[in-house]
Amino acid sequence: MNNQKCSTLYQKPGGRTRIIQCIYVVGFMDLFGVSMIIPLLSHHVKALGASPTVAGVVGSTYGILQLFSSTIVGSWSDVVGRRYSLLTCLLLSALGYGLLGMSSSIALFVLARIPVGLFKHSLSICRALLSDLVSEAERPLVMGHFNAASSVGFILGPVVGGYLTEHEGGFYTSSFTCAVIFLANAGLVLMLPWSETLIHRKDTNSNNSNNDTSKGCHDSNCRKSVHNGSHANSHHPVSPAETEPGSRAAPRWREVSLLQPAWRQLSSVGSKIHTVASSDMWDLFLVRLLMAIAIMLYYSNFSLAMEERFSLTPKVTGYLISYSSTLGALAGFLVGPVTQLYGNNMAALLLHSTLLTCLLIFLYAAAPSVAQVLVSSTFFAISTSIGRTCITDLELQRGGVQASGTLIGAGQSVTAVGRVLAPLLSGLAQEFSPCGPPSLGVLLALAAVGLLLVRIPKWDGRGRTKNNQNAE
Repeated sequence: MNNQKCSTLYQKPGGRTRIIQCIYVVGFMDLFGVSMIIPLLSHHVKALGASPTVAGVVGSTYGILQLFSSTIVGSWSDVVGRRYSLLTCLLLSALGYGLLGMSSSIALFVLARIPVGLFKHSLSICRALLSDLVSEAERPLVMGHFNAASSVGFILGPVVGGYLTEHEGGFYTSSFTCAVIFLANAGLVLMLPWSETLIHRKDTNSNNSNNDTSKGCHDSNCRKSVHNGSHANSHHPVSPAETEPGSRAAPRWREVSLLQPAWRQLSSVGSKIHTVASSDMWDLFLVRLLMAIAIMLYYSNFSLAMEERFSLTPKVTGYLISYSSTLGALAGFLVGPVTQLYGNNMAALLLHSTLLTCLLIFLYAAAPSVAQVLVSSTFFAISTSIGRTCITDLELQRGGVQASGTLIGAGQSVTAVGRVLAPLLSGLAQEFSPCGPPSLGVLLALAAVGLLLVRIPKWDGRGRTKNNQNAE
């Protein structure tokens, strides 16, 4: 490792801070716009004359497209750059929501959902961009703040969407408003100070410099260059001026074109996906899947269970859900301090948050009163928020930030599998009891805890398996 060159990139504080703050705004506006539409989709499909079966098939279109496109688009962002991929996703999503605002038939409704299902990955690319801009130590804090900003948008959006639907043509107004929000996000991304964010530091072969830079590089992926907020392939040359000792001048960044040959883009995307698929990350992805299903089972029949178990009205249940969602948003600000408390030991934090989530699901399933449900919901929102940040951070640590888009996209694909399986499992569990879905969630969460107890001793400090580390 001491003989390896590490091209270290440092961000200008001003430009980097502006981009991070703007990405927070993009995340807020993204989920604000989307959450205006989500509660209205099923009602609109039925208003178009669709039967319940057709409505279910149409509703699943988005999830199926997301399942297959998440990893591909994430990997594509590693190839062409965060700027181009994020702009493309935002503009095509705006097109989809604009078509949704004109959907006067089921066929047009389905057509409108296709570009959204394929390219609504702006949040994943934002997370990959944030991971490019910050260090490993800063990443949990920044990701937590981004999740908090996005969650606030998801809380406020339904309120505005509900207000708009009270007027004639409210669904169409909400759809066009969402499209305008995505166009505004694209304009904001276009104006970001991309050229001001990075300064290249000298690249040297001396043993002393290698000893210093190797501390920040944990595998062969440390040899990297960043273009447009994405890690470029090693075949991009670096000019002598950029590598001249003591040079602090900003390099002439070579922009990666979206118009490069399609076969080259596809080849690079396929290579990155194959690398992730063949890596020893099955344990992290399996933990993500188990916990995603467990959390979805917790929420799957929450309103119905509250009514059957405690005779709560939908209005009171809505207040309880809003309370929990608000806490989940605020919990994003706790991720940084909690991570520091654990000394950035994300594996231990993931184990403890998973164990706490499992316990809270059990307390909810066995709750004898609304008061216990309230207590479990309070801490459940916090534990799940921390757990999501932990699993993403460990995936990036193990896979390397060069493929951060691919890794985050793969994680979203795994979560999409959970969205497909959770409704089926929830329906089967409800045949036995209103507490059936959360009880099944407890079992899945216990399986995740058991898997972590077995696998964590085999990980190093960065979440990678020790055998792989020795092989390197």
